[in-house]
Amino acid sequence: MSVLDATMSGEWVFDPSHTRVGFSARHAMVTKVRGAFNEVDGRMLVDPDGPAKSSVEVRLAVASIDTRNGQRDDHLRSPDFFDVETHPEIVFQSTSVDEIEDDTYMVVGDLTIRDITKQVAIPITLMGVERDPMGNLRAGFEGTRRVDRRDFGLEWNVPLDTGGVLVSEKITLEFEISAVKSEAAPAEAGVADEGAGLATAGDGPADAVNPELTDAQVPVDAPDAPDNQQAQPVGAQQPSPWEPPPGHRY
Repeated sequence: MSVLDATMSGEWVFDPSHTRVGFSARHAMVTKVRGAFNEVDGRMLVDPDGPAKSSVEVRLAVASIDTRNGQRDDHLRSPDFFDVETHPEIVFQSTSVDEIEDDTYMVVGDLTIRDITKQVAIPITLMGVERDPMGNLRAGFEGTRRVDRRDFGLEWNVPLDTGGVLVSEKITLEFEISAVKSEAAPAEAGVADEGAGLATAGDGPADAVNPELTDAQVPVDAPDAPDNQQAQPVGAQQPSPWEPPPGHRY
């Protein structure tokens, strides 16, 4: 049975701190160079009727490319390759999602690089679904796909004396995705429910008195709180010990 069943329906947002969309290419025909796009924006819509009605959209900021070499990264941003000044984004928009076996999906869609759009099919495996210590429901996915960079106008190369080329034409795309389900915060739901109850209890004129109440049953106003005691907002909760401090990412 698939872990990603109907109970997982809804919107899922990529967590960029725990997501890697990268690539590898053969250099000088003898070794590999790996890189990634550090700025990733992705969303999945899981339909309750199944994968066939689900969708995925991914956007990469091309200027965030990182191969651990500044000179090489600048070259990749130049018109020889991605030309980030003219084409700042790489976009993938799915057209179909099919479950080909348990927890393995074929995601077919339009991949746009340098304003050139080609259809690609990406096999993706669901690694698991867990709730993290902060209460977020997370799903992990992994997959790879080889593409020919020349199909997207990435044709720059240098021939080698041995007959090969400096940069391989076939590129392997690499996906390691952590997606978080969009859910209503429990604290917000509690405040809304309590607010609805207060609104119901307060219906009617503000100064109306229940004629059935005797003098002994009329509530007495509570004494004012001391000046140095601050009132707690309705539904306020103490921060979780797992909540990361501001500006920190685990």
